[in-house]
Amino acid sequence: MKISDAAFDTANRRGVATKAAFPSVISVRYDRPSARLVVLLASELAMTFPLKRIKGLENARPADLEDAEISPSGLGIHFPRIDGDIYLPALLEDFMDARRWIAAQIGRIGGKASSEAKVTAARLNGKLGGRPKKPKSEMTL
Repeated sequence: MKISDAAFDTANRRGVATKAAFPSVISVRYDRPSARLVVLLASELAMTFPLKRIKGLENARPADLEDAEISPSGLGIHFPRIDGDIYLPALLEDFMDARRWIAAQIGRIGGKASSEAKVTAARLNGKLGGRPKKPKSEMTL
């Protein structure tokens, strides 16, 4: 199959964007006591993932995970003993449900927006006594 120059350029741009969006993996190890994979990122963030939640590694033995290799892009982890691979962006999306997180970020930005209509509504609401109190049945301790 021949790849066109346009497809090649598009793939390269997509790769650069992905690398910019996700910090690279700089180390990976298996923590036996907690049965978790520990991943250290270039941003100095360390994350742990339970093996039972990582597709393809749920039945791996500790010895299978000893000599993990980081891909040249820094976004992948390869386990040669079981010929298994993890792609960090997909793993994070699976664990964090990125769509919900992105929607929350967009909502937060929208909530900060200010307009004349919003100012007028807030002033009118203030004249009426402010935000209504929640009924006691809805309050949590």
